Amino acid sequence: MQNKPSPCAWCGRPVAEVSTGRRRRYCRQSCRQRAYEQRQTLAGTSVPDDAVILSATDAAALADRMFQLRCACEDVATAVDEDAPRDELAQMCADLVALARQGERLR
Repeated sequence: MQNKPSPCAWCGRPVAEVSTGRRRRYCRQSCRQRAYEQRQTLAGTSVPDDAVILSATDAAALADRMFQLRCACEDVATAVDEDAPRDELAQMCADLVALARQGERLR
């Protein structure tokens, strides 16, 4: 069984596995650079190093994605209660997984 790729510590995209050495934390050099810049900006403040700081716009977008995910979950539950056809449930589950993946992104 293959391991699921770990998410990028900056953007949440999947990080390619390496065969030797330490696991990568970032999917791209630009994500690594943004994380470094954030660490430098926070140096000497009371904000924890692992804090994720979102703008009001990013926070609202995340809340919207979570609302979409909850609605999709409720739709699946309703479809199960109503004995929806298997192919319809399969499509709803695929949509649910796609929404969950979008919800994992913080930036």
